[in-house]
Amino acid sequence: MGMDFSTLRTLISRYCVGEENWVDSRTIYIGHKEPPPGAEAFIQQRFPDNRIVSSKYTFWNFVPKNMFEQFRRVANFYFLIIFLVQLIIDTPTSPITSGLPLFFVITVTAIKQGYEDWLRHKADNSVNHCPVHVVQHGKVVRKQSRKLRVGDVVSVKENETFPCDLILLSSSRDDGTCFVTTASLDGESSHKTYYAVQDTKAYNTEKEVDSIHATIECEQPQPDLYKFVGRINVYMDNEPVARPLGSENLLLRGATLKNTEYIYAVAIYTGMETKMALNYQSKTQKRSAVEKSMNAYLVVYLCILISKALINTVLKYVWQADPNRDEPWYNDRTEAERQRHIVIRAFTDFLAFMVLFNYIIPVSMYVTVEMQKFLGSYFIMWDDEMFDEELGERAVVNTSDLNEELGQVEYVFTDKTGTLTENNMEFIECCVDGHVYVPDAICNGQVMPGATGMDMIDTSPGPGAREHEELFFRALCLCHTVQVKEEETVDGIKHGIHQGKSTSFYISSSPDEVALVEGMKRLGFTYLRLKDSHMEILNREDEIERFQLLEVLTFDSVRRRMSVIVRSSTGELYLFCKGADSSIFPRVISGKVDQVKARVEHNAVEGLRTLCVAYRPLTPEQYQEVCHLLNGAKLALQDRDKRLAEAYDIIEKDLILLGATAVEDRLQEKAADTIESLHQAGMKVWVLTGDKMETAAATCYASKLFRRNTQILELTTKRTEEQSLHDVLFDLSRTVLRQHVGMTRDSFSGLSGDCTDYGLIIDGATLSAVMRPAQEDSNSGNYKEIFLEICRNCSAVLCCRMAPLQKAQIVKLIKASKEHPITLAIGDGANDVSMILEAHVGIGIMGKEGRQAVRNSDYAIPKFKHLKKILLVHGHYYYIRISELVQYFFYKNVCFIFPQFLYQFFCGFSQQPLYDTAYLTLYNISFTSLPILLYSLIEQHINMDILSKDPSLYRDIAKNSLLRWPIFIYWTILGVYDAFVMFFGCYFLFDNTTFTSNGQLMTTNTQMMFGNWTFGTLVFTVLVFTVTFKLALDTHYWTWINHFVIWGSLIFFVVFSLLWGGIIWPFLNYQRMYYVFMQMLSSGPAWLSIILLITASLLPDVVKKVICRTLWPTTTERIQNADKLYEGQLSEFTPLASLHAPSKAGSLRRGSGNQRNAPNPRRSEPFTKKIMFTRWQRTPDYSTFTPLVRFADGSRHSKQGHAYGGAGPETSV
Repeated sequence: MGMDFSTLRTLISRYCVGEENWVDSRTIYIGHKEPPPGAEAFIQQRFPDNRIVSSKYTFWNFVPKNMFEQFRRVANFYFLIIFLVQLIIDTPTSPITSGLPLFFVITVTAIKQGYEDWLRHKADNSVNHCPVHVVQHGKVVRKQSRKLRVGDVVSVKENETFPCDLILLSSSRDDGTCFVTTASLDGESSHKTYYAVQDTKAYNTEKEVDSIHATIECEQPQPDLYKFVGRINVYMDNEPVARPLGSENLLLRGATLKNTEYIYAVAIYTGMETKMALNYQSKTQKRSAVEKSMNAYLVVYLCILISKALINTVLKYVWQADPNRDEPWYNDRTEAERQRHIVIRAFTDFLAFMVLFNYIIPVSMYVTVEMQKFLGSYFIMWDDEMFDEELGERAVVNTSDLNEELGQVEYVFTDKTGTLTENNMEFIECCVDGHVYVPDAICNGQVMPGATGMDMIDTSPGPGAREHEELFFRALCLCHTVQVKEEETVDGIKHGIHQGKSTSFYISSSPDEVALVEGMKRLGFTYLRLKDSHMEILNREDEIERFQLLEVLTFDSVRRRMSVIVRSSTGELYLFCKGADSSIFPRVISGKVDQVKARVEHNAVEGLRTLCVAYRPLTPEQYQEVCHLLNGAKLALQDRDKRLAEAYDIIEKDLILLGATAVEDRLQEKAADTIESLHQAGMKVWVLTGDKMETAAATCYASKLFRRNTQILELTTKRTEEQSLHDVLFDLSRTVLRQHVGMTRDSFSGLSGDCTDYGLIIDGATLSAVMRPAQEDSNSGNYKEIFLEICRNCSAVLCCRMAPLQKAQIVKLIKASKEHPITLAIGDGANDVSMILEAHVGIGIMGKEGRQAVRNSDYAIPKFKHLKKILLVHGHYYYIRISELVQYFFYKNVCFIFPQFLYQFFCGFSQQPLYDTAYLTLYNISFTSLPILLYSLIEQHINMDILSKDPSLYRDIAKNSLLRWPIFIYWTILGVYDAFVMFFGCYFLFDNTTFTSNGQLMTTNTQMMFGNWTFGTLVFTVLVFTVTFKLALDTHYWTWINHFVIWGSLIFFVVFSLLWGGIIWPFLNYQRMYYVFMQMLSSGPAWLSIILLITASLLPDVVKKVICRTLWPTTTERIQNADKLYEGQLSEFTPLASLHAPSKAGSLRRGSGNQRNAPNPRRSEPFTKKIMFTRWQRTPDYSTFTPLVRFADGSRHSKQGHAYGGAGPETSV
């Protein structure tokens, strides 16, 4: 009964004592020990074991589950239905003809997915079976990881990985701390400090740890890596002592113990409930624009197929309405079949026609596309130009489904820190009360202790200035979470080795903090160590100062500041606070605010990252109040973060400003060049950053996102405070639209002909106001539309002070706009993951902010500069290749099946197949599949050097231009034309026939036996050669592999036909193809007709190409022609982007006739490098050109092209 009352008491205390919003929590008994009698009810909860399952299938469910997933694809399901129809009713073709390709497709995919899942099983098993050390009955016992249970006390040694989520009880270090790297979780390789529970940190042996009597109450598992709320009740003499538990006590599965000999910890979340496992969630499937086009075309062809079958079914019954015309004798219908109801007969016939024509839907296209994407992705990984020697990393492809999408990007959203910049911080200067200090260089290994003061305000610091200056330096030496490392190596990288001796160096989770502490070291104040809760500093006089660290008010992205409370050796209490200017200035009550603010703004405009430093002296009474506030907030299980934020807000006020710091984050190599290339390629680049506006704007100018003549439009909090958001938006809208209308009137042309020269800057707070859902009583509903309209007419947009979720919202907003542009997001940190997952294509950079962005991305590259190659070269090639693959597949299947449709008009609609079963089955699998697969892997229509040097070529393939409906219709009409030529060409060539005595047809002029299989084989032979030659004509980049595969496929077809018809195959119940192919080839007219029909089929396409290339060539075609003219040497010329327009007179003078006859120059002569190839005149003479850039007076070159009879003109640059 006592048990029931105590349970009731617990429930009452939970729901009635100020914890109404109690979240469902769990109670863990450390070491599985029951609490003392009367303390609380002992309710043993059931928790999962520590087994990790990342695999999708098991041995038993693989077949059904995989089949279900595969048949959810429309094409696979359609072919399954056709196959079943062939099995059920009497159809003209064998079920093998559709069953075999479908079986091949399903098997290949199943093997691929099964292999991938087997690898996942293997990885799971290696994790689940690895040994862990558990403390039981005062001894350490080895167990398999999967057998670990919640409540077990685990021992972990240095460099071991934590097997599950643990609460730290004690460590080998006296202060109860341990150091951990979380690289496998969030990618941060820096060392983080975790803290043991105060009451248990003294327990250092197995026996002592086993004697701990405590329970832990904590929240149920949730995926946030940085959030944890709980409390531990330690029973001392049967009385519980409650202590708060937070994320600083929680060791996460997958993290690694560093610089700590051993720890003891208790398991609280195991297996699939660990935070690491909860973050496994699968990414949403991204589909490329090409795949959507493929599905649309598939629907069109399905409609064509149904209409063909309907037409033939109707015509069959019209034909048979005449009593003299019944079913042909060879169809051999039974009486029962003839007596069936006409509707059933008609439906059966409709299905039979569907089966006969079903090859118009190319099932093998899906397999070819899958293989092309999978194999093609290796070209990115093998690209040596995208290998970074410094990191030792290559580009990584996580999703090969989106290769061609890289060639369709219209918007690029990039992070700033670590993406455009190096995230390698260097301390530049600090400003104390208006006096600027720049650290001296380190000479011969000796730190020069003095500081060069560049006075801004007055000539000499006042009497209190020296004291303030030292307080500022101390504040920066104390207000941080930097750790000092004494050893020589960290993770195998040597640090701090100086004159052969091992010296200390700093490690931190934030590169800014390390830069500041190192900057202070160069200014004479060295942070030594944190030992026994005391921070030690070496001052300029080489004296060690000790400060007791009482509280750390940690940094968070909402407050944008951090603080420490310390007690000096003389007993004075200080709160030191550092943070962003926007979060410090409003809390300051005294200090030289104006001078410091001026310097901060000056540095921000220079592109430096600025932080402000302030302090507040505390009395013992104030400190007691602070402690009370913090402890109350830390012990709360509910809304702990909110209560802590409120407590911090109360504590961090009434500050005295000390000064500010400036740290430089340099631009990445070639970042500006990359952004300029993306602009020329027609992409809009947006920078989304959490940095302050001035710093971000300076970076944008440095990276050429904004140019000096760019007119900056501001949509910021500062402006919306002066006038309403509504007015600001309409003002900006009027400005850009007026300019836009003016531009179209002037028919402006240039490198960015479609972009105005406006740059927009928006901050997070204003963006929230723009994105806010419309209220019924307000007119804010159209803010999003106006905002989008402004953005569309700006050449670049900078969004600053962005929260991670806002980055994703921006991407989503652009994705959903009426043009539905293809978006790409690129970033390097965990804060960029949301936008990387939201964009059509997500690219992670292998930066210093960890690997989370890389793991969640579709592609990962070592540096921002590699974006140029992956988009302008790889993306361009992938799109060209796959668009040809898709169009060609539909074309060759129209050529294949349309003669079958025409044949029905000549066989009484009797569903008689034109081709033999073997040909039907192997056409898409063997005879025509390899050449197009190889084409789609290695085709290069333009040299890759030209693609990277002339980014404007990217515009030729923008907006899915090669898979638009007109081009699709052209390919389809071409296929229908070829089919007509093949069918009627063969029909009329062999029209002059007589019957032989045994009922076969014989041509009178050649005495050749001519039956329906000979006719079908002749059509098929012409077909295979025509579609293969068509691909050969489309190929620009010939290698020995192309020759081998294209001509090899044709030879294979001939050899197969000879074998198939030359042997009596015992396993066939028919021998209708016996000797047909040989007999056909023994006829001279057959050879002639094959050659003539192939020529007639290909001629219109060749003529159309010649006419279009002559009269209306695209930029790509002009360059192809010129490249052929110069035998592939064009790529050596410098592209237009790096050239300037000459004066008109100079240009005409240089183009004068006498220079045309000059001798050919050597390649080393300078003017050779100045020849421009990017835009050619629209005249039939391909060897003429004009530069794209307009001259000062708006005129262009004279229309007389300069023929390259000799050296060619020298164009002024």
